Amino acid sequence: MATMKSLIGLVNKIQRACTVLGDHGGQGMSLWEALPSVAVVGGQSSGKSSVLESIVGRDFLPRGSGIVTRRPLVLQLHKTESGAEYAEFLHAPKKRFTDFAAVRKEISDETDRITGKTKQISNIPIHLSIYSPNVVNLTLIDLPGLTKVAVEGQSDSIVEDIENMVRSYVEKPNCIILAITPANQDIATSDAIKLAREVDPSGERTFGVLTKLDLMDKGTNATEVLEGRAYRLQHPWVGIVNRSQADINKNVDMIVARRKEREYFETSPDYGHLASRMGSEYLAKLLSQHLELVIRQRIPSIVAMINKTIDELNAELDRIGRPVAADGGAQLYMILELCRAFDRVFKEHLDGGRPGGDRIYGVFDHQLPAALKKLPFDRHLSFKNVQKVVTEADGYQPHLIAPEQGYRRLIDGSITYFKGPAEASVDAVHFVLKELVRKSIAETEELKRFSTLQNDIATAANEALERFREEGRKTVIRLVEMESSYLTVDFFRKLHAEPERKPEKNANPPGPNNDLYHDHSLRRIGSNVSAYIAMVSDTLKNTIPKAVVYCQVREAKRSLLANFYAQIGRREKERLSAMLDEDPQVMERRTQITKRLELYKSARDEIDAVAWK
Repeated sequence: MATMKSLIGLVNKIQRACTVLGDHGGQGMSLWEALPSVAVVGGQSSGKSSVLESIVGRDFLPRGSGIVTRRPLVLQLHKTESGAEYAEFLHAPKKRFTDFAAVRKEISDETDRITGKTKQISNIPIHLSIYSPNVVNLTLIDLPGLTKVAVEGQSDSIVEDIENMVRSYVEKPNCIILAITPANQDIATSDAIKLAREVDPSGERTFGVLTKLDLMDKGTNATEVLEGRAYRLQHPWVGIVNRSQADINKNVDMIVARRKEREYFETSPDYGHLASRMGSEYLAKLLSQHLELVIRQRIPSIVAMINKTIDELNAELDRIGRPVAADGGAQLYMILELCRAFDRVFKEHLDGGRPGGDRIYGVFDHQLPAALKKLPFDRHLSFKNVQKVVTEADGYQPHLIAPEQGYRRLIDGSITYFKGPAEASVDAVHFVLKELVRKSIAETEELKRFSTLQNDIATAANEALERFREEGRKTVIRLVEMESSYLTVDFFRKLHAEPERKPEKNANPPGPNNDLYHDHSLRRIGSNVSAYIAMVSDTLKNTIPKAVVYCQVREAKRSLLANFYAQIGRREKERLSAMLDEDPQVMERRTQITKRLELYKSARDEIDAVAWK
């Protein structure tokens, strides 16, 4: 039995911890709901408060006419070996109440804090723990009394609202129902029994309690009910004799009231044969024993639920990230690891593991060739322009053999056009790389909680890409200028070796100032330059991508964050901490998960230790 009492005390402890952490609702069944407890159900003025006070042995609940319990009261009883009795509220965790009149006032004040000084109800529970050597380990939930009509000051839906609230507790399969019915009321009309029958048709979760036995009409008794003949339950009915109003007014001690109750049953001609299983003390022990039994039966499913929840919490903690270390060295290591995670994602985009890198190939395979084809060589090498350039190239002295200066000027002028597509290729790849940086930061799961570090990485990466772009631009311009600085002589030697085709005599007959041979020579020059420029275009179409990849893509893969690494290595601890600032909501969520994880692990270990030893 000691083990079982330790088990039920442990359940109280776990339920209280669940409440502190807010783990008592939401989707699915929470740990709080998975742990059995006793819900006290009855109509208004059925004697619920008196039953609870008898079980506790203290006068601590608000009293009055009409609806007094307007919020659920989760009452956790903790049996102590000795010492003074005291109470603690969850909403006032640092305050210990030893005066139970003050407990009553606190319940009233806390109720009014939510509902106001009205007759409205709220489903937000009040959590009260009582520590005493005169109680059994038990969790009881006092619910608003069921009613049939709304009174003045209450909404028209109050009857339905109260029933829905009560149902939300008693429908749960781990809830034990304590159905309170006054003995001077027909059991067939009992609101508590009617509701219990609906949610627990087998009756295995329902305990029936008859109150006010001493107030029945003279010559009548409730033996048929108490003996289970009028309405049978799987568990025995228990009769209770409440304190009289006179006793309440005189503040008769609850211990004295318990003794009077025992004497009533022992000396009653109607109930004497049932005296051993009547009274509030017997009810408390009966509920405690049954609760212990239910807990033991539920242990495998509770532990399974705990293990499942631990796995889910660990997975969520991994997703949002573990807590940031306070040590500067650990913070630096964490930043570097996060940067490497980003770098891996970025390289996957470039190397084909993720989409995006193929757009760089598209620049070289489509955009650059298309731009080269659009260059205005037809205009630059038109007959008139060739004539103008060749004529102007030699000045006042005509060329003797071939217009070499004219050739060079035409070639230089044509090659200059290649600078536009070359620089455009650099810019296009730069844009792709910047976009891949943005996508990589967004896709790096480990970075998502560190907005400041995301911005720092983006800034450092973009600064590096700007440097790579400038180096790429310089390199491709050099490639173009190299083509101008030294022409491929063999190309022209081959042209010189080819026999020159004579112009047709009847083609374009000479006009007054037209030299047929000279026109043919100019056209040949334009054709030769065009062929040379086509050769240069083919060369640049291959070398520009090489330069761009070497200066921009290759460097981005090798040293995108090299300068950033050097900078953070010199930063003070405070600046490192600032880089790891998180979204406050993420930090709060992690704190909640960590606390819940500790609760579940502790609950599992303690249940194992107590239940199976």
